Amino acid sequence: MRVLHCPSTVGGNPQGLSRAERGQGCDSVSWTLTQNHYLYPADRVICPSGGRPLRALLRWWAIGRMVGKFDVVHFNFGSSFAPLRIATEHRGAAARLYNRWWAGRWELADVAWAKRRGAVIAVTYQGDDARQGDFCRARYPVHFSHHVPPGYYTPETDQHKRERIRFFDRHADLIYALNPDLLHVLPERAEFLAYASVDPREWTPAYPAATPVSPLVVHAPSHRAVKGTAFLLQAVERLQAEGVDFRFQLVEGLAHAEARRLYASADLAVDQLLAGFYGAFAVELMALGKPVICQLNPLDLRRLPDAMRRELPLIHADPDTIHAVLKEWLTTRRNELRAQGERSRAYVEHWHDPVRIAARVVADYRRKIAERKATTS
Repeated sequence: MRVLHCPSTVGGNPQGLSRAERGQGCDSVSWTLTQNHYLYPADRVICPSGGRPLRALLRWWAIGRMVGKFDVVHFNFGSSFAPLRIATEHRGAAARLYNRWWAGRWELADVAWAKRRGAVIAVTYQGDDARQGDFCRARYPVHFSHHVPPGYYTPETDQHKRERIRFFDRHADLIYALNPDLLHVLPERAEFLAYASVDPREWTPAYPAATPVSPLVVHAPSHRAVKGTAFLLQAVERLQAEGVDFRFQLVEGLAHAEARRLYASADLAVDQLLAGFYGAFAVELMALGKPVICQLNPLDLRRLPDAMRRELPLIHADPDTIHAVLKEWLTTRRNELRAQGERSRAYVEHWHDPVRIAARVVADYRRKIAERKATTS
């Protein structure tokens, strides 16, 4: 079975899933149009360098290589190789013309082409490819949608996302979401899928000491407003003023491999304080045997498997409680950091094993291929 994951490397999840699918007997590869500064390794980078004209040309080359060549095309981040419409606010007439006469005409066209050529279509939503500002602000009193700068979410981009979701609902055989809150805005048939970006077999745990001296706290925001970094920095400043003995490391702008080396020396990690669920950073730190602090929304957690929800080792904190939670784990509960890290590692081994995740996804592929053959025979 020939499987293509495309068109990006968001969070390293497409690449992790593709590698694990090869272990399930699939000829699975991952292609990305461009590479970002995290440098997650993909099987093919379509445009490793060059400006927009070259990228525009090579995206159509990639589409030509993709359509009709694979049994399954698994799109990630709710996007494809074809151009997507952009936000036009403050960008003037050129952006509006781009949307109307170019991206608006070709957006997601390669999804439909691959479908017509017989491929099973899967799509994985990962975050802001599905989240809509109006929905998030109305549903969640505590959420980063209340803190991001103007233009991060707009009525226009919210509408674009809704239209793309409807398009994938018409064309995709399988729809997955890596975060449970996304299931509120995706079609009813969408399914939760755990992150497959980390293979615990490749991450040797480095548990905190039994009672670490001056524990190291790490935080690696991809976007400070989204992750609630300002609230964490305020808590860190207060704790330092109070004389709590700890160190703090803010990790930003590093390639993934370099950041990973820093994570290994941590005793405690803080993921995100506003999103209601943990991200790929938390999975990596848990794989290393580190306790992780994160805001967890109980309403969204209902969309997880019951056993997964019961076993969650994440330490809950939000903007109002992060100071108290950090202080507790850096003082009276410091001697529990190692045990909490061991729980974290066990959780990742069970729920984020890419081999188990890939086995489920490949079974889904095979089922859809069989259904397709049954209807055409």
